[in-house]
Amino acid sequence: MPYQDEFVLFWDQVRESIHDRRFAKLTMAKTIGKPDLKNIFVRPIYSEDGFKVLVKLRYASKETEDEEKELTLEDAFEFLKSHLKTPFSTVLLFTTTKDVTFKINKKGAGTITENVPTFRDVTQAKTDF
Repeated sequence: MPYQDEFVLFWDQVRESIHDRRFAKLTMAKTIGKPDLKNIFVRPIYSEDGFKVLVKLRYASKETEDEEKELTLEDAFEFLKSHLKTPFSTVLLFTTTKDVTFKINKKGAGTITENVPTFRDVTQAKTDF
């Protein structure tokens, strides 16, 4: 299955984990090539105004400061989708009940695998906005 279609199925699991308050963290990793952007981390922000996420961009270069953005879930989906394959080939969803890994292989096909959970509790992002 093309990775874009598989990523939509993966994102359904992200939505479900948020709805059930099991979403702990999401990480984009395994870059293709040597881009300056090293990782993207997504942490939950549950508030009275609704659910948002804190997206943190971590750079390989020490001269480049990390960036943080507070986004809605749909904006986060579009933002993360734009970083798939170029440069990231792996997205890890950490929930309190399972870890879900989305990978893009060299042929451009996406796969989803599940493992035992890394996190037991949900830790909200701390925002300084």
